[in-house]
Amino acid sequence: MTKMAAKPQNKASRGGAHDPPARSLWRCPECGREFANRNQSHACGRSTLASHFEGKPPTVRAIFDEVLRVARKNGPITVLPEKTRIAFQVRMSFAAFVIRRNWVDGHVVLARRCENLRFRRIETFSPRNHLHAFRFESVEEIDAEVASWLAEAYHVGEQRHLR
Repeated sequence: MTKMAAKPQNKASRGGAHDPPARSLWRCPECGREFANRNQSHACGRSTLASHFEGKPPTVRAIFDEVLRVARKNGPITVLPEKTRIAFQVRMSFAAFVIRRNWVDGHVVLARRCENLRFRRIETFSPRNHLHAFRFESVEEIDAEVASWLAEAYHVGEQRHLR
């Protein structure tokens, strides 16, 4: 697990003074990863960010770095390199990326279903939990529209959609 930014615990969201305080995060005693829900199922792996980019062309790393740069405009993010993906987390994971040979597959979790031709698929898990999958083959694809998805997903990561 790679901590990219410190996360406040037990603080109200950035939304306003009237937001209820967020519950403390639960920390897995095995791997130390933090979760919004106690005893959340996960794989306690110890992957590195670098291992995801071994043998990949620099353009693939540039795509990931640009997505991370745009996502960080919304606030602090924990970057979690897992065995098969790299997740972005605030209180909960709101985006994840799989590094492929010549592109980056990813998804954002939104509180609404957002129809868009750029999404390869949309999976609905509950009325306020919709996974939107996409593929980036160049840095130029990460535009204002993608920034808006990441901003909306960041709010889901903060669990603002539940308050």
